[in-house]
Amino acid sequence: MKYLALATDFDGTLAHDGVVDDATLAALRRVRASGRKLVLVSGRELEDFLATFAHAHLFDRLVLENGALLYDPASNRVRPIAAPPPPQLVAELLKRGVPLSAGRSILATVVPHEHAVLAAIRDLGLEWHLVFNKGAVMALPPGVTKATGLAPALEELGIPPGAVVGVGDAENDHAFLQLCGLSAAVANALPAVKATADVVTTGARGAGVIELIDRLLADDLAGVRPNPARHPPGPVATTGA
Repeated sequence: MKYLALATDFDGTLAHDGVVDDATLAALRRVRASGRKLVLVSGRELEDFLATFAHAHLFDRLVLENGALLYDPASNRVRPIAAPPPPQLVAELLKRGVPLSAGRSILATVVPHEHAVLAAIRDLGLEWHLVFNKGAVMALPPGVTKATGLAPALEELGIPPGAVVGVGDAENDHAFLQLCGLSAAVANALPAVKATADVVTTGARGAGVIELIDRLLADDLAGVRPNPARHPPGPVATTGA
């Protein structure tokens, strides 16, 4: 078995409008039955995710808040891996009328409020950055991405990143897909995500994930060739005289 885990985004990948259909849930169960691990990698906040999705127990780890929080469904252990939002930033955004959801680390809003968020970050002299997920906008501490959340999740599970298949659809998925040994984009993914994926499914959202899982379980995706756009050739090796 070459690939020991599947890491998947939630909204727009597993789920359509927050709903994961029965066929997709059954495919996730097949991954678990094969002995592989499942990791969810999402921008959602923990309480929101658990209220939306009743099957968190299917996953060995949840990477939430776009990489700022880890959750173990088996033990209910929460592990923040980034600093909380600065109170002055929260206050300033509310003062400016930005619709806001605050997690343990993440501050989330929607387009076109990114301009107000950037202005507040600049005016307060903070080092926070913005990440986009189609129409959603997330403000995060410096250096926090889905990849920086997935890496410690895999470490806890004892799985090297090269043994992971990742699948996603949006801008904020680039980082964690790059970390994985093999990356996939569902058919409804943004063109930029498809352009660097090793696999692009013919199915959208859950149907695409099922397609990927079927191939994973059939032959460990043996026929997939690395995408040169994601795996640029390295320098030519030379030997000394």
